[in-house]
Amino acid sequence: MPGIDESLLEAMRLPGARGASLVDWISGLALGAVGEAPGGDWEATAAETAELARHVAESVSLSAGGAQAAAEPGKAPEVEDLIATTADTYHLLRFVSTPFDSTVFLHLWLGRHDGNLALARIRLAEMAELLVLG
Repeated sequence: MPGIDESLLEAMRLPGARGASLVDWISGLALGAVGEAPGGDWEATAAETAELARHVAESVSLSAGGAQAAAEPGKAPEVEDLIATTADTYHLLRFVSTPFDSTVFLHLWLGRHDGNLALARIRLAEMAELLVLG
């Protein structure tokens, strides 16, 4: 089973990959990063994407079980992934379920013209399932 570094390097093999990171959405810290950082700073990118991930993960509106399901501490977010698009890039955030608190996500930054978003979603889901933390 791959660890953080191996998973991030695997993500960089995807067509159009510019950068990849594993981020803790509670602290906003990058636990690992490879490739280019959007804006040139992985720590700033991690903090900004963590804010977005936290809002979505804790959203009552996006929770299948409503307020009760969204409020359960330590429960993995019901949202699987987020996609943000710009004129020339995609940002894919994939939540990772862990045995402890499920507060991390994989962030993949793809070039829009040479990236394959569908393939990236499938591969990131596989990576998130196999990722070993700790």
